[in-house]
Amino acid sequence: MSCGPAVRPEGPADALLSDQDELGRRLGAEGYLAGEGLLTAVHLAGVLGLPLLLEGEPGVGKTEIANVLARVLGRELIRLQCYEGLDASQALYEWDYPKQLLSLRAAEVEGREVGRLYREEFLLQRPLLRALRAASGAVLLIDEIDRADSEFEAFLLEFLGDFQITIPELGTMRAASVPFVVLTSNRTRELHDALKRRCLYHWIPFPDADRERAIIRAQEPGLDERSAARLVDAVHRIRALALLKRPGIAESTSWARGVRTLAGEGGGELA
Repeated sequence: MSCGPAVRPEGPADALLSDQDELGRRLGAEGYLAGEGLLTAVHLAGVLGLPLLLEGEPGVGKTEIANVLARVLGRELIRLQCYEGLDASQALYEWDYPKQLLSLRAAEVEGREVGRLYREEFLLQRPLLRALRAASGAVLLIDEIDRADSEFEAFLLEFLGDFQITIPELGTMRAASVPFVVLTSNRTRELHDALKRRCLYHWIPFPDADRERAIIRAQEPGLDERSAARLVDAVHRIRALALLKRPGIAESTSWARGVRTLAGEGGGELA
């Protein structure tokens, strides 16, 4: 990490992100069967060094792609869970005031100069700053950004635009190695255009029946083919109903786990 003028650093120099086919194979080996559109979006976001904004129905794998990417890239996963009332101090940094006070009192007792109270040893790193300071880059998941107040998005603009944070007492800090940033949204509200412009956008749809069967087989290999097919058929019929929340892939795999458990570890059939 360094301080200085605002210059956007280069994107992550990771060979895996540059090879879309190999990336797909590695994700598949981890049980995440990404569609071609999502693979292309991850590939471009990695090569261009852009944040990846994912929207889609709950349970289609928006959050999980960040978890799996961290594993296949061998990077630290740093998660910022958004919620109403989230502010900059909880997401960026804050000062350790009790530690500052103790340092001040110790200096007074010892009769020495107090020195600067705003220095890095008193800085508490929150997820965004931790992601900037990760030496080999990190996978930063900003989960459910739509749940945060719209005003919070303004705090993200400098970070997402230049991968830097300005701390008034210390100056501007920017990443030496760009984190791979994944933002997710369930569209409970519209995001600001300024935020969208700084990201590469992709909508994750529900998978078709063939891919959903493949996902279930990868997640629950003990479930036989016929039971997986009947389960997927039932899930797709349920999704066609007028529901407030349609079941996602997460529900499909949970139901598959339940079916396998009821049928026995040997893998029976769904009645």
